[in-house]
Amino acid sequence: MLRLKSSDPDFARTFARLVKDRRESDPDIARDVQTIIDDVRLRGDEALAEYTERFDGHLPADDGWRIPAEDCREAFENLAPDLRAALELAAQRIRDYHRAQLPEDRDYTDEAGLRLGAKWRAVDGAGLYVPGGRAAYPSSLLMNAIPAKVAGVERLVVTTPTPKGVVNPLVLAAAHLAGVDEIWRVGGAQAVAALAHGTRRIRPVDVITGPGNAWVAEAKRQLYGVVGIDMVAGPSEILVIADGKNDPVWIAADLLSQAEHDPLAQSILITDDAAFADQVADAVGVEIAMLPTAKVAKASWDAYGTIIVVDSLDEAPALANALAAEHVEIATDDPDAIFAGIRHAGSVFLGRHTPEAIGDYVAGPNHVLPTGRRARFASGLSVLDFMKRTSFIAVPESALGAVGPAAIALADAEGLAAHARSIELRLGL
Repeated sequence: MLRLKSSDPDFARTFARLVKDRRESDPDIARDVQTIIDDVRLRGDEALAEYTERFDGHLPADDGWRIPAEDCREAFENLAPDLRAALELAAQRIRDYHRAQLPEDRDYTDEAGLRLGAKWRAVDGAGLYVPGGRAAYPSSLLMNAIPAKVAGVERLVVTTPTPKGVVNPLVLAAAHLAGVDEIWRVGGAQAVAALAHGTRRIRPVDVITGPGNAWVAEAKRQLYGVVGIDMVAGPSEILVIADGKNDPVWIAADLLSQAEHDPLAQSILITDDAAFADQVADAVGVEIAMLPTAKVAKASWDAYGTIIVVDSLDEAPALANALAAEHVEIATDDPDAIFAGIRHAGSVFLGRHTPEAIGDYVAGPNHVLPTGRRARFASGLSVLDFMKRTSFIAVPESALGAVGPAAIALADAEGLAAHARSIELRLGL
């Protein structure tokens, strides 16, 4: 674990290294993923079957390529009542929040007499990648599928690996609740390639979203342009800004809530209380020992955990903006005062009783967020990721004279004579 003080002479240099440490995957993955994509594009289902047997230990032909909707319904009905109620609560809150994101069409006539506007429409089909095995999260399925359905996507396709042919029932239950249309037993970069290019069995989609390992993320990156994607996500990260009035055990648990995701995850604490920093560091050690995910959490904390002690929390917004973290917690008496200075963050959690974990499940805003400092230019997943805007223009004859001459002048200046002539002819010039 790294310990820094903003008053140290070498703080700026050390903090800059921390900011630049992207914790991204091995560049050799890009080469391997390109091979897989090309193979699936050329050989389709045959390649999918071979990769599934190699990586997941079963043949789709033996277990069925597509998981029936009836299996999803049964999985949902067989859930323990409290878990089913929890999924339903999460789904409803996610749905309500994302409905408010639906954009409005525009249609108006300006002062020159031109009718202008834009129409929003959903993509025809969206693909959702759902990890299998240890990283099978029904909450992520809800966070990806529900905004797509709210947007109006008519065909929502899930691909998910089923190691040894075993299906995670929680994923199936969430798929039923979210209204998923198709679920296919394929995973990895090969599944992303199938969604993008299509095979004999799996029709291509227009947008691909969802979490995955480094190979899945790299496949999405390489296939952007063939399809739309939500983002290229890296390891999880959390920044907690806290004063000494907090319970150190609470803050330790918050830091570990991301560390347990991935050995490459990063957890950072900024505080103005050195004694509190020591207490949190001690509490992290105690909490790790009690976690069933201790091995992963410890690897993350030991390699990437960081505590920064500042003279004043007034320094925190500038540090937070440089880090542009996926999750930012502000546990102070007046969190809004610090929040006002934060420009770059995936999602912000305000107050001592707002742990990041509440946002992962039931708050409503999406938990699919930019990582690796991408919050400087990117936002979390939303309804808009499944929609596109088409502008329209209608120029009546009476209005063409008001704007046409300027367009002709610009076309002539650019040397595009046909552009100019198409307007001149209508103006009788």
